[in-house]
Amino acid sequence: MLYYEIIERHPAADKALIFKEEEITYGQLREKIKQYAAYLQSCGLQKGDRVGLLSKNSADFVVTYFAVIRAGGIVVPFNFQLAAREIAYIVKDADLKLMVVRESIDLKTALEEIGYPTLRQVTFAELQTGKPAELLEYKMQQEENCTIIYTSGTTGKPKGAMLSHTNLVANAEEFTAVVDVYPTDIGLCVLPMYHCFAWTVSVTGMLLKGAAIVVQETYIFKDTMNLIAKHQVNAFAGVPTMIQLFYKGAEKEELANIRWFVSGGAPLPQVLAAGFQKKFGKPVQEGYGLSEASPVVAVNPASKVKVGSIGPELPGVTVSIRTESDQELPAGEVGELCVRGKNVMLGYLNLPEETAKALRGGWLHTGDLAYKDEEGYIFIVDRLKDMIISSGENIYPREIEEVLYTHPLIEEVSVIGIPDKLRGQAVCAYIVLREGEGLERKAVRKYLLERLAPYKVPREFFFCAQLPKNSTGKILKTALREQALIDMVNRKR
Repeated sequence: MLYYEIIERHPAADKALIFKEEEITYGQLREKIKQYAAYLQSCGLQKGDRVGLLSKNSADFVVTYFAVIRAGGIVVPFNFQLAAREIAYIVKDADLKLMVVRESIDLKTALEEIGYPTLRQVTFAELQTGKPAELLEYKMQQEENCTIIYTSGTTGKPKGAMLSHTNLVANAEEFTAVVDVYPTDIGLCVLPMYHCFAWTVSVTGMLLKGAAIVVQETYIFKDTMNLIAKHQVNAFAGVPTMIQLFYKGAEKEELANIRWFVSGGAPLPQVLAAGFQKKFGKPVQEGYGLSEASPVVAVNPASKVKVGSIGPELPGVTVSIRTESDQELPAGEVGELCVRGKNVMLGYLNLPEETAKALRGGWLHTGDLAYKDEEGYIFIVDRLKDMIISSGENIYPREIEEVLYTHPLIEEVSVIGIPDKLRGQAVCAYIVLREGEGLERKAVRKYLLERLAPYKVPREFFFCAQLPKNSTGKILKTALREQALIDMVNRKR
């Protein structure tokens, strides 16, 4: 099945999208996609051309995403929070033919600096009012590249993961085989649509099954609660920060209509998962994915959620825990989480060496350390690059973070490794306290010494008002490591 064909089979009168006061049926959605696709072709789009898409969440974002692919192009969604120079880097790397935007943006200087020719921008208003000729129907193959998802670039320059029609459709089918979606469902898309997690779980999965999507432009907790009540939302996917805000700020009856809560994008603290289930009587189905896997790899089924686990692999996806020498490990042993399946990317754009490294041996190597239990449930131990080696001991930051989250005065934490002349690396913790609370370093150290081996207890503690995060709520440990070097110098003064 080609990607845009997922919406072809649903009754024309059924609701597909709800955005602000606008409601779009599946029949209207199909017509809008054809209209926008034909207009993009009239702007010069030919088969295989790459088209940028830069906007906050909206109905037009959804229509345009499908329209670019319907027109034979490859859609490249952008993080709308990027600076002009960051946008220009991706424009050049992807060699864009067009950029579809909500409103025109000034990229002239940034593009000139990197020697890229003028880029034509097409606004949503043009797409809405344009009078194109007939849509030219290109012959497409399911294995062709149809979208490029740029990784967040938390460890360097962003890389463009090339995904095919098969990748997108298969992953939505695999996800909805575990997390039930029905045509009568109403989901809420609060995550930014440029992000692969949002696009597969909150958009593609819902449209594949003929459900309706309430689109929230940007995440504001109060607005989210209002939309849930107004539209009787019964399906929700979000990041741990959103789950935490539900836990702190919502009453049980306000979320009673929601059938499933899926969490991804960052680790869900176990204490939060357990507290949420106790308060609302429903589990949070934690999952795991990455852009290179379209993105969902695993998710907890509602019938059996294991707190602390990302669940078993999706049907059709194979997860293998492997050694550095690429040998499979038995249950209970920690190694690198590797993935096979129809959801695995074609490769990285313009990066053959990086592609070969990531896909070596026929497996997608995620860089995450994990183990499986006897029932096949997967437990993420940490990022391979985040593991701390101190005096020859392997230390996993997430283990320490989970213990810190159990402290009643602590709101949020992140544990990192910092350079240490004696030990190679030392453990350092950044802590955000609950509002109005105070806590001393020695009290935190004592709390940890009662619960962890001494070598795992951080040697440095820093309290801060907030932790640096990307647009999906993932803590930026690279930024924290840089900040730690500054904070260490300031502390010694």
